[in-house]
Amino acid sequence: QVQLVESGGGLVQAGGSLGLSCVVSGRTFSYYNMGWFRQAPGKEREFVARMRWSGGYTYYADSVKGRFTISRDNAKNTVTLQMNSLKPEDTDVYYCAEAKSCSSDYQCYGANEFDYWGQGTQVTVSS
Repeated sequence: QVQLVESGGGLVQAGGSLGLSCVVSGRTFSYYNMGWFRQAPGKEREFVARMRWSGGYTYYADSVKGRFTISRDNAKNTVTLQMNSLKPEDTDVYYCAEAKSCSSDYQCYGANEFDYWGQGTQVTVSS
């Protein structure tokens, strides 16, 4: 069974950077889609970024576009989220996720389309 383990969260000052990592174990396929989401207490899980495991098909939420970058390292079975120019509103628990199948590789960004989830890592941005 697929397992996702996240790390890299922490406290950072506004304008700073953090790199999140998600190590994927278990069998995966090139057509799987990887995503990053974030969620604050009492709020719905929010889409952040996604890509296909084989590469490409990247898509970002407007709120993070130009600041965050999703990428993967096949040799290390790792998906990363590099976050630059962080803002206080980026404060959330961040989750990595994997979708076995999506309605479209171009529009796979709904949380209900993802099958496997990490435990989350806290990101706190101070003003």
